[in-house]
Amino acid sequence: MKKSIQKSVIALITVVVMALMLPTNAIAQDATKVDSKHYSVEFENDEIRVLKIKYEPGETSVMHYHPRGYVFFVTDYEISFKIPNGEVIEASGKAGQSMWSDAGQHLPTNIGKNPLEVLQVEFKTKPMKSKKKHK
Repeated sequence: MKKSIQKSVIALITVVVMALMLPTNAIAQDATKVDSKHYSVEFENDEIRVLKIKYEPGETSVMHYHPRGYVFFVTDYEISFKIPNGEVIEASGKAGQSMWSDAGQHLPTNIGKNPLEVLQVEFKTKPMKSKKKHK
């Protein structure tokens, strides 16, 4: 009986250690799977995935992950992002703005008075390493 418990503890520790060694995106939640109300796939191939994101005023999501990519705001926006450490970041801007987005997890909320619509291009491939050396 004692050896059986020891084997179970060792197996559990092994699983936990292996999970901690996985890249963040292997553990994190895919927005389209955990929040299909707000996230839909508009286009996908081997290199990118394009998401259409829509939130009504006051709507919030669940904590989820996005790989690095490009974000285009279709509408004006006022949004807050809760990140895993508990910090809340607020952002606002105008329709037509775009920005780079590093990979990461967040929990967004539309804190504006109007619907929010965003297109997000997620990159599936790793960044190419430049062969040229910059001086």
